Amino acid sequence: MGSFGIYHWLIVLLVVVLIFGTKKLRNIGGDLGGALRDFKKGLNGGEETPPSQLKADPPPDSVAPVSDTKRDNAQ
Repeated sequence: MGSFGIYHWLIVLLVVVLIFGTKKLRNIGGDLGGALRDFKKGLNGGEETPPSQLKADPPPDSVAPVSDTKRDNAQ
């Protein structure tokens, strides 16, 4: 009972691809990468962004004031 050789691992990889399919494996890889990225971010102090990436606050939306004439005319 020795260690597995390269041909054993290629057969295992082929069986896994046949069972799950490449699209499913790609999604699993993306999810795993995102989880690792979030874990590293958590270890480094949370959601701190470097000062060079900070953006200014966007200007407030311009909303037209509602006139009271409709309310006055309804009474």
